[in-house]
Amino acid sequence: MTIRRRQFLKIAGAAVAMPAISRYALGQTPEVTLKLHHFLPPVSNIHTKLLVPWAKKVEADAGGKLKIDIFPSMQLGGTPPQLYDQARDGVADITWTLPGSTPGRFPKTEVFELPFIANAKGVPNAKAMQEFYETNMRDDFKEVHPLCVWCHDAGIVHANKQITSMEDMKGLKLRSPTRLAGDALKALGANGVPMPIPQVPEALAQKVLDGCVVPWEVVPSIRVHELVKFHTDIGSSPTLYTASFIISMNKAKYDSLPADLKKAIDQNSGQSLATAAGKIWDEQGVAVREMVQKRGNSITTLTKDEAARWAKTTQPVVDSWLKQAKEKGLNGEKLIADAKALLAKYANAT
Repeated sequence: MTIRRRQFLKIAGAAVAMPAISRYALGQTPEVTLKLHHFLPPVSNIHTKLLVPWAKKVEADAGGKLKIDIFPSMQLGGTPPQLYDQARDGVADITWTLPGSTPGRFPKTEVFELPFIANAKGVPNAKAMQEFYETNMRDDFKEVHPLCVWCHDAGIVHANKQITSMEDMKGLKLRSPTRLAGDALKALGANGVPMPIPQVPEALAQKVLDGCVVPWEVVPSIRVHELVKFHTDIGSSPTLYTASFIISMNKAKYDSLPADLKKAIDQNSGQSLATAAGKIWDEQGVAVREMVQKRGNSITTLTKDEAARWAKTTQPVVDSWLKQAKEKGLNGEKLIADAKALLAKYANAT
């Protein structure tokens, strides 16, 4: 065999071997597997467009050393209000939930949930809420390692009758996502019914509810547009209500990770994750609204004067919260001022 031929075979053999080495590297067994638990179905936007892409990005940045298994629809057991404690206690390594599922437990998060405080857009709300956490709420969530805290875009009133004025709200039984949203609905003449989102479709179908208040993004995953035909939007900022969210990680599990895996999680948390979440609510909100309109459902936008009436009528909810905050040793006025300043800071964020 000539030297040239031996050199050729050596080079060719190396070329054949390289893909096998690459395949082995890509197919390596992860050093750490994390369980992420949430309450929405696997077809929901939060699952398909936020949590799944986020998990894949973290896995890629970890170089295959980390795997995140996602369990939707409470597959690991328990109820939605228990998700925060599941992250705290290690039942799941990571959970996504609403602090408002446990009313009064995290009073500072309620600042953004007060009526007519939040922006109508998701990105400004999400970025403002994340910074508000960083400056005002770290102690509130010290039992876990928060990855992101944010809130959604404008909440919409969906009902079995058209609502064009406050008088149309009288007596309606509407699912409320938070304690303060329920108080606001009561001030407007409706009955706020606290209920986990997975129970809403059956409650609407069985006429237990006359409607619900949720952002547009949630509508398809719980078939609201099929179960009611009328939708009312405040139409401007500030909006009627929003709800806050938190992605929490078990503190001990995070602390146990090597530095490179912590880095993969950290660089995909905080403001980058909040912005991604806000964009999903904004983008899907537009798409869902268009879909609902094409379906033939009725969409009403309140006039500015009527929206102002709603804001004035729900002001006692804010006043009551300020009193409760003071009783808990919190400076409610400063918290609201800080929240409004951050909302103004990020008002044009996209």
